[in-house]
Amino acid sequence: MTTAQHSEKTISLRSARRASLAGGVGTLIEYYDFSVYGFLTLTIGPLFFPSDNPTVSTLSALAVFASSYLIRPLGGWFFSRLGDRRGRRTALVATIVMMGVACGVMGLLPTYGQIGVAGTIAIIVVRLAQGFAAGGEIGGAATYIAELASPGKRGFYGSTVSMGSTLGFAVAAGVVGLVRLLVPADQMATWGWRIPFLLSLVLTVVCLQARLRVEESPQFQELKEKAAIVRSPMLAALRSHPLSVARVAGLAIAFNGTGYFGVAYFAIFLQEEGFSATGVAWTSALCIALATLTYPWTGKLTDRYDRKPILLASNIIFAVIAWPVFALLIAATNLWAVGVVYLVFMFFTEWAQVPTWPLVRCRRAIG
Repeated sequence: MTTAQHSEKTISLRSARRASLAGGVGTLIEYYDFSVYGFLTLTIGPLFFPSDNPTVSTLSALAVFASSYLIRPLGGWFFSRLGDRRGRRTALVATIVMMGVACGVMGLLPTYGQIGVAGTIAIIVVRLAQGFAAGGEIGGAATYIAELASPGKRGFYGSTVSMGSTLGFAVAAGVVGLVRLLVPADQMATWGWRIPFLLSLVLTVVCLQARLRVEESPQFQELKEKAAIVRSPMLAALRSHPLSVARVAGLAIAFNGTGYFGVAYFAIFLQEEGFSATGVAWTSALCIALATLTYPWTGKLTDRYDRKPILLASNIIFAVIAWPVFALLIAATNLWAVGVVYLVFMFFTEWAQVPTWPLVRCRRAIG
């Protein structure tokens, strides 16, 4: 290997590491912003959706949480188009700013008791804005990292996207648990619930500085110099590879639909089963964080054995353990037992997530 080749390889490796760090940390912070709402659902519900029946308030708050997913595809389309036209870095900066501002605004919102139904409408609008931003984050980060990583290491470096998004939930659970520990119970519904949301403003500034330092994707720069940027890449991908796009969309729906049981719904379910909110928050944070430690290992497996066998294995295992997991959670009487079951569930969740992100980049097939 010549000196020039060695230097080029070193620069490429450094760029890949920097991209994975910026993408992973940014995704962590963005999904912290996105998921704080889920861990505060039982507190937020009565404040913005008051009802004589607590279940109605909880279901209303969960419906708003779910509504953010309806707009995520639109956010994905908008920010991926922005990334294809203005650059990957521009899109990544835009998503983190939008999510951070939306999360900060949510922490300042007046409740139903203060301004009536306008408070309910406001939280729905802000939540939709968060969903819009989240839709652009994952695809943008995965594309950016994969374009800077060498072909044999895309699974490994791309695993930081899954690691960041899942750790975001762990950090959110930990922060909510800490706030519940420090803030008196009677003050949590008054002002304590706002703290985790407002903290996101500080985290957003930190992430923004990191993302502004990364360079643009070389592949995008090359396409721009050659004036080879496709005007409507999504339409081109749909025309050229409709089945591939459909398969990737189906995979994303499958692992999101199952994975969010672990990172979002379990905390609510366990509190409804009688476990303390603080204990559940800490258990969620610990189990989710421990599970993410295996993500790079799974990414390496996909680089070595390809994505398909790992995806098949994960989905088969997931189908087998799904029912027993809920049965064990219902039967559990202490958080130690819950933690073991929770950890197993989250471990196999990541087997489905990590191999999928390199596939999200199916639009490269038209480049």
